[in-house]
Amino acid sequence: MASLDPNIGDNRPVIRQLDEAAINRIAAGEVVERPASAVKELVENALDAGSRRITIDYADGGKTLIRVQDDGCGMGEDELPLALSRHATSKIDGSDLLAIHTFGFRGEALPSLGAVGRLTIASRAEGATGVEVSVTGGQMSALRPAALNTGTTVTLRDLFYATPARLKFLRTDRAESQAITDVIKRLAMAEPFVQFILRDISGDGEGREVFRADAEQGDLFGALQGRLARVLGREFAENSLPIDAERDGLHLTGFAALPTYSRGSAVAQYLFVNGRPVRDKLLTGALRGAYFDFLSRDRHPVAALFIDCDPNLVDVNVHPAKSEVRFRNPGVARGLIVSGLRHALANAGHRASTTVAGATLGAMTPEPVGARVYQMDRRPPSSHAPSFAETAPVWGRVVDTPEPVPETEPEETPDYPLGTARGQVHENYIIAQTAKGMVIVDQHAAHERLVYEKLKRQMAENGVARQALLIPEIVELSEAECARLMDVSVELEKFGLGIEPFGGGAVAVRETPAILGTFDARAMVLDILDELADQNSSNTLQARIEAILSRVACHGSIRSGRRMRADEMNALLREMEATPHSGQCNHGRPTYVELKLSDIERLFGRT
Repeated sequence: MASLDPNIGDNRPVIRQLDEAAINRIAAGEVVERPASAVKELVENALDAGSRRITIDYADGGKTLIRVQDDGCGMGEDELPLALSRHATSKIDGSDLLAIHTFGFRGEALPSLGAVGRLTIASRAEGATGVEVSVTGGQMSALRPAALNTGTTVTLRDLFYATPARLKFLRTDRAESQAITDVIKRLAMAEPFVQFILRDISGDGEGREVFRADAEQGDLFGALQGRLARVLGREFAENSLPIDAERDGLHLTGFAALPTYSRGSAVAQYLFVNGRPVRDKLLTGALRGAYFDFLSRDRHPVAALFIDCDPNLVDVNVHPAKSEVRFRNPGVARGLIVSGLRHALANAGHRASTTVAGATLGAMTPEPVGARVYQMDRRPPSSHAPSFAETAPVWGRVVDTPEPVPETEPEETPDYPLGTARGQVHENYIIAQTAKGMVIVDQHAAHERLVYEKLKRQMAENGVARQALLIPEIVELSEAECARLMDVSVELEKFGLGIEPFGGGAVAVRETPAILGTFDARAMVLDILDELADQNSSNTLQARIEAILSRVACHGSIRSGRRMRADEMNALLREMEATPHSGQCNHGRPTYVELKLSDIERLFGRT
């Protein structure tokens, strides 16, 4: 350290006004972190202009070229220079900064991009002539005529050429290209009625089409499902549940995947507020909380959720890139996601992911054989001359001729979703026949889930039994932590944890859940506080109690290795059909696999 205080020297610092170019470069540093940020700003401008077809071209990961072309309303000759001025926008009038109905509203993107790159904008409004203007390093050129259809084309070359230090922090072309693709896919999810075309034109020629999503038709849910199938894949569309819930002015829609269709990380969680893609800890925590009873800690749900509300109920102006939001009532938003998802999962009943069957069929690959031998190719039995060893002892054998069995009409199989039990293999797996195939059930995992759901239902009806501590345990906290904990004391009391203030920042734990037995109350309180600080809610106590219920269910369920009668197997299948969440065990694994008859026939080459 050169001195005790490096900010104190002989020369007093003087306050000065920065020039416009420096101001724009600083603003660009907040708004444009990488090429994907520039693409996001330009595409959002195109959407705000009412575009129905947007084409995005880039080269070298967006470092040398980004071009966004749209068919929106366009700009007139007098508006184009103004669009390149800071804080000039057509999207708000400045009277109410909460009534924001568009993606952009600050008017910073275009002048910021012009300050750090070579920017050209060509635009034409309906019934007007096309005009074009260029900005290089913050210096604007004169207007000139341009030939184009109604809409706007923005071309950005040599991003960060004016701030070369920023180039050193960019990643490889491949990584930057992937970031651009991710941005476009997120925007495409929220706008199913808009066509998006993304092309990589690095080098010479027309380039390569990286992503394409044509405009969807039909109602909102049908169009949204089609767009999500295009972006996230058909498997997600086949294994997801529609979400439609409303509470206190917030409307939640979208699709959430079944618990058995999960990921090893949270990369497939897409959240939108008023059509704006956001990464918000409150919302991701609520999504995780909705699934915490169905997934193990190393698995993550897959979902695309959209919250729509009056702009006055949410503040989108809390982050320079508008990637975070703040709700006026965060508890309502969290509760809406948790209750909406759990209601949809409960209505799914015993349904499990179709990818489980796909993985099963993939494991059933037939062994390689030679050329296929058909029945007509085989030699008749008479052509096989028996050997002496085969014929010699015939005289000593007694051959019993079986009596003919009278033919009976085949028993009609009731059309149950999980079919009718036909047998049990290895004293653990039930084989059932359905109208269109067969089902293999893990008897222990299935019955464990059934017992677990029954225990949870009993706990909800009768409450959690409590045990009063002979000597209350005092936990010392800061006043802020104490206040945060007391805000959720009523909720904690429902799960058997009784706490009350003890003066200063201390709390007294007077009652604990009886099912947990003897445990460290102080550690539990601190864990709850950590979760409240991170997610504004806590499932720690509930998770501990339900973990005990899960262990009780495991010990009280049908064990592997037990032979079951036909009526017992069928009773288990019928109870699975009637019990919500029975398609996965307490750890998120499937309890059954369904194989379609067509897939089975394909395994044997019959199709």
